[in-house]
Amino acid sequence: MTTVESTIKTFSSLNVDEVDDGEGWASPPLAKNLGLLSANQIELARMLIEEAQQHLFAHWPEPGIDDEKKKSFFDQVEKLDTSYPGGLRSYIHNARQLLADSKAGKNPFDGFTPSVPAGEVLSFGEENFIKFEEAGIREACDAAFVLVAGGLGERLGYGGIKLALPSETTTGTCFLQLYVESILALQEASCKQKEVLPGNVDRHIPLVIMTSDDTHSRTQELLESNAYFGMKSNQVHLLKQEKVACLADADANLALDPSEKYKIQTKPHGHGDVHALLYSSGLLHKWQNSGLKWVLFFQDTNGLLFKGIPASLGVSASKDFHVNSLAVPRKAKEAIGGIAQLTHEDGRRMVINVEYNQLDPLLRATGHVDGDVNDETGYSPYPGNINQLILRLGPYIEELSRTKGAITEFVNPKYKDSSKTSFKSSTRLECMMQDYPRTLLPSARVGFTVMDTWLAYAPVKNNPEDAAKVPKGNPYHSATSGEMAIYRAHSRILRKVGAKIEDPQMGVFNGQEVEIWPRIVWSPRWALTFSDVKNKLTGNCEISQKSTMVVKGANIHINDLSLDGALIVNAIDQAEVKLSPHVQNDGWMFEPVDYKDNSTPEEIRIRGFAIKKNDQTILNYDQPGKYCVQFHSVR
Repeated sequence: MTTVESTIKTFSSLNVDEVDDGEGWASPPLAKNLGLLSANQIELARMLIEEAQQHLFAHWPEPGIDDEKKKSFFDQVEKLDTSYPGGLRSYIHNARQLLADSKAGKNPFDGFTPSVPAGEVLSFGEENFIKFEEAGIREACDAAFVLVAGGLGERLGYGGIKLALPSETTTGTCFLQLYVESILALQEASCKQKEVLPGNVDRHIPLVIMTSDDTHSRTQELLESNAYFGMKSNQVHLLKQEKVACLADADANLALDPSEKYKIQTKPHGHGDVHALLYSSGLLHKWQNSGLKWVLFFQDTNGLLFKGIPASLGVSASKDFHVNSLAVPRKAKEAIGGIAQLTHEDGRRMVINVEYNQLDPLLRATGHVDGDVNDETGYSPYPGNINQLILRLGPYIEELSRTKGAITEFVNPKYKDSSKTSFKSSTRLECMMQDYPRTLLPSARVGFTVMDTWLAYAPVKNNPEDAAKVPKGNPYHSATSGEMAIYRAHSRILRKVGAKIEDPQMGVFNGQEVEIWPRIVWSPRWALTFSDVKNKLTGNCEISQKSTMVVKGANIHINDLSLDGALIVNAIDQAEVKLSPHVQNDGWMFEPVDYKDNSTPEEIRIRGFAIKKNDQTILNYDQPGKYCVQFHSVR
């Protein structure tokens, strides 16, 4: 029996209710201070002692010294207890089990055999894609969106919240504005499709943002200072994620903060907390009662994600998926998790994300001699997970009613040596949003939708130095590559509808070699889907590589465009604009910027370039009416 097991047994055997003086169960330093605590705090103290956490009080002095700090300690314990499903005692028990499994080298996938799950593979612009896009638009007004945004931009070399970072610098539209405007455009398009239905009323699609101590107030400020980017304030709900206690050693002793002995050290628990927060918020039942059917989860810095959402939602509705994981084609052994169906020897089955460094060994261990290999398509049959989920609301509520939102956790301690008893630094339990399907019953309908990477996936998560070290041919996932990916996607979409877009040139910014396509940006209100673009850009259209085009407005139709320079078109919703422009000017150019140059703003520096605006043609339509304009602007 280990020391911790012996201690737990000793304290668990105490009948604390029979202790007349209220101190017999407590360690001496704690016992002297019980008079400072409320009844609830005393119960928490008993729980900590029963769970062999008496070291937390070993340094406590006599009453009268640091009393406020002692009370503050238990205020923190109360918060840690109420914010974790099952309370702090459950957290400690789960930690002991996971740490024991880690020490023993237990593989969580032992006994499971992987296979390829059912899913839909889509190619942009093809008939099937268009069909699912149309179906998804119809469903959108019955959906709620959940944005997981608990992190700062420090890893990117940006001091603000990631949601405030410009998705691209041609317009300066930040990620949060892009997401809100995309949801509002979906809302309008979906309500228009359903307005012919009896009894239909306009819906306001809810947006939940999961924040943290680091991001909550700044997210609120960003929304309020920008009038919620056009949303109604009651459409947006902020749910703040709390941190969890750190673990000092393999016995799951809670770690004190090195800088404050009256405080338990805490760290983030992971974005899997979003499920417990939604469960406890009461929003899910409210949504269900109002007729919503879907919940869509997404993360904070992917400027392309809404390009794939309509078609993916259409797949969910058409296939009646309870869970639909959005994915992209993945090369075998590529450093991105793969979506796989795992079947256990005892009959259990689940469709989940399996990390790339676990998938290949698992395949080899279950009879696949070559492990994870590409098939005839040139890609692995296990598509790459991009952490976007579409859940059917009814089954989601049923599952959370059973689990209280608790998600399967893991622990990743960094051991000092092979004895696996002490850590290099404290660790904690973690959970991931995409692991929600791990607890589902076998009857749950779980699938995936694969989109073209160029269309749907360009995360921004690496700083310039780390991105420059990425092996050639692998994605940089930086602010540089994320912005260039937006221009590439828009250029390729225009090519798909018949426009002639000049090939990109290669450029190097912050040590990253990237394709420089024409800087084409449009607002979600101009076009959400393939059909929108096809209907609004017609005739013989040509755009040179050096060009910049910005289109903002719901009712702008462009025919026979010839662009060699910069063209900016803005129109209010009440202006119906038909343009046939021929534009040639010096345009806007990229100028290299050194990311170490502190005189340049962070959001520019981390990209490695700034935009020099030499010349442009700007067309503004700020009055209601119909405009039909054919013009040449050459200078």
